[in-house]
Amino acid sequence: MYKKLGISDELLYLANVTENELEREFKEIDEIAMYNSQKVLLAFQENHVSDMHFGTTTGYGYNDIGRDCVEKVFAQVLGAEDSLVRNQFISGTHALTTGLFALLRPNDTLLAISGKPYDTLDEVIGIRENASSLKAFGIKYEQIDLKENEFDIENITKTLKNKKIKLIHIQRSKGYSTRESIGIDKIEKAIKEIRKVDKDVIIFVDNCYCEFVEKKTPLEVGADVIVGSLIKNLGAGIAQNGAYIAGKQKYVELASERLNPPGQGKEVGPSLGVNRSFLQGLYFAPSVVASSLKTAVFTSLLMEKLGYNVMPKATDKRADIVQTIQFGDAEKLIEFCRGIQMASAVDSDSLLEPSDMPGYDDKIIMASGSFVQGSSIEISCDGPIRKPYVAFLQGGLTYEYGKIAVLKAVERIM
Repeated sequence: MYKKLGISDELLYLANVTENELEREFKEIDEIAMYNSQKVLLAFQENHVSDMHFGTTTGYGYNDIGRDCVEKVFAQVLGAEDSLVRNQFISGTHALTTGLFALLRPNDTLLAISGKPYDTLDEVIGIRENASSLKAFGIKYEQIDLKENEFDIENITKTLKNKKIKLIHIQRSKGYSTRESIGIDKIEKAIKEIRKVDKDVIIFVDNCYCEFVEKKTPLEVGADVIVGSLIKNLGAGIAQNGAYIAGKQKYVELASERLNPPGQGKEVGPSLGVNRSFLQGLYFAPSVVASSLKTAVFTSLLMEKLGYNVMPKATDKRADIVQTIQFGDAEKLIEFCRGIQMASAVDSDSLLEPSDMPGYDDKIIMASGSFVQGSSIEISCDGPIRKPYVAFLQGGLTYEYGKIAVLKAVERIM
């Protein structure tokens, strides 16, 4: 079967050697998946999930008991007072935008303490000019970069003492940068220091790619709001779209009145038949995230054996499902992504080409042979065509499919 897929005996031998060295890492991933599975199951049971919650509403979406149950379950799993889990969100970027516009007002200041956010927020914030940006509405933006992959606590606390900051933004995953992703322990330490200076500043965390990688969520260590996409970790490849905003009830309510009309908020928004897929996706998510992590760990060690710079290393503690491989060569980046696409279940015969994409300055190469368009959790690999030519691999609905895709990609560059 490997030969039919175009994978050589030489590479298969190296893959088996690699896999045999990862027993401890795989065991740790399974232990976290078991913990988070229990957390999910308890939330389902304690919120009395029933067949009646799989129904649907249309139009205004009044009295949608399934939608309300979904949001109670998500809130409990994420450690939140409340959550807004809606198919009306078209992406994680949309949910982040909704949350920022909901919580910030003219003359407020947004302070990003993990460096510049992901490229798709450039026009949302106003880093790149846009007539609909936060900047266009009089909202100011400041940025403090990480210092050797740690929060610059001294600079952060100094800024908080000298200026009135309304909202602190933290992006846990690395985006298209080469920094480390940010684990819960670092967030907890930063929040403790922030609260010594300012008890009221809103701590807003972009949690995309990070759900169920660790046992705790940012809300459980003091964050006020977290945001994520359902075509990433928590949707498990089952949710067809959507995103969530979770945290303190007063902030979730403001977000609902930004997404929907003031005065209606969470009471409107038809579920249009997604309740079952949202709940089923959450139910599968701990296991699917574990498969994605195993794929990432396997890729890290295999590519390191082949002489490439990788981040994180196979033995490193992980904060998200993203694995980076630095190729230093545009053609190798492109061919690796083409190999991932060729090993996908959908559009495997497509030949990828770098192209312009909305929200990005550079051309992007993107492999995503997924059942849901743009679903990062299934198996995907992408990157900007710019030095040092880094591939960002994420996903693997099962470890087996993830492993096959990576081996196919390696064959392309060999």
